[in-house]
Amino acid sequence: MEDPAIAEALGADYAHAGFGGVLEPGARPALVLVDPARAYIDPGCSLYAGVEQSVEAMRILLAAVRAAGFPVIVTEVRLRADGADAGVFFRKAPSLRAFCEGSPFAELIDGLAPLPGELRLIKKYPSAFFGTTLASYLSAARIDTVLIAGLSTSGCIRATALDTMQNGFVPIVVADAVGDRDPAVHAANLFDISQKIGEVWDLARALEYLAATARSHGES
Repeated sequence: MEDPAIAEALGADYAHAGFGGVLEPGARPALVLVDPARAYIDPGCSLYAGVEQSVEAMRILLAAVRAAGFPVIVTEVRLRADGADAGVFFRKAPSLRAFCEGSPFAELIDGLAPLPGELRLIKKYPSAFFGTTLASYLSAARIDTVLIAGLSTSGCIRATALDTMQNGFVPIVVADAVGDRDPAVHAANLFDISQKIGEVWDLARALEYLAATARSHGES
C-alpha cells in the first residue's frame, strides 16, 4: 500500500465499485482514545508493537482536544485472572493475558490517562462500544463526530470505527495517532476503513478541525 501507483489503482477500483464516499464531520466532536496500554510499548510484553511514534501523536491530539474543550473518553482492557470475562476472544488471542489482573502491561501509558471529569471505560472486547455505555454517553452529550486514536489499527481501532459508524456518529481515525505491529497490516486497515467505514485523517488535519470547531463554538 506504500506504493503510490498501487494505492491510486486501488482507490480507482474501489471508487468504481461505489466505495469511498465522504462523511462530513459535525460541530460536536469527542475523542475516543482506545487502549493506550503499556503492553504495546514495552519490549518485555509479547504485544510490543514499536508504536512509540504513534504514542507521541496521541499525546499531541489529546492535548489539542482538551485545549478545545471537547469530551475525552479513554478505554482500557481489564480482565479477570483467568480471562473468562473475555470468553471466546481470550481463547482466540491468548496474548490478552497481558490485560489480566496483576499485569503491569495493562496500565495506561504515561500522559494518556484520563483527567478527573473525563470518562474512563473498561472493556473486554475489541470495540469501545461493546458492553459499555459509550453510545449512550455520546448521545447524551449530543456528539456527532468521533475522533479515534489508540491501539491497535487492525483490532480495536477498526472495531471501534465500525461501531462508531453503526451507532450513527461520524468516525474519523487519526492515522498518525494509531498503530499496529505490522506496517502493511496498519496501512491496509486504514485504507479499508477509509473506503467503507469512516474518514482517515492525518494529525495536522485533525488539529486544524479541532481549532476551527472550537473557534466556531466560541463565536456562537
